[in-house]
Amino acid sequence: MTVSAQVKTTLASLKSAQANLETFALSTQNQEAKQLFETAAKSTQDIVDQVASRVSQLENEEPQYKGF
Repeated sequence: MTVSAQVKTTLASLKSAQANLETFALSTQNQEAKQLFETAAKSTQDIVDQVASRVSQLENEEPQYKGF
């Protein structure tokens, strides 16, 4: 597996984790847990943004990996 494919797989996993955290935040009635999930989702979104930027950089450096 290429580095590009590994980074894209990681990005997909991070997006899934972030979506799960948002779902947990919406489904809980416990305000403390809700705040914890929302904070974790925000932190994860920041990481998703950074990794997505890296994916774009990889695709610009290695056009053959674009779209995989």
